[in-house]
Amino acid sequence: MRDEQGPRTRWTFLTHHARVLVAISRDAEVRLRDLAATCGVTERAVQAIVTDLEDAGFLVRTRHGRRNHYHVVEGTYFRHPAEAHQEIAGLLALFGGPDPRPGSGHQQRLPTGDHHGEHP
Repeated sequence: MRDEQGPRTRWTFLTHHARVLVAISRDAEVRLRDLAATCGVTERAVQAIVTDLEDAGFLVRTRHGRRNHYHVVEGTYFRHPAEAHQEIAGLLALFGGPDPRPGSGHQQRLPTGDHHGEHP
């Protein structure tokens, strides 16, 4: 039930792990500081998330000179039993379009839902 002053908590449908994976699928050479800004978490949190994704087999990270290059592993499935029959590729196809950040050349506006204080 909603309080007259707004929702009791702020929540979103995608986890930080999902956001990081989607952002990496858009740009395989994205910097951790840019991932942090895009996903709204600290750079340290992004480092931990990337490590989690690597350890779980969703990502492979290699060094190209001074930069990291990420490869999203094909054929991986969601971890939770309720979605374990679905490949991650479906999520990436749904959200993996052009970068919606300001100045990236493409703006994506959500038609409804919680926009964390942003209004179209």
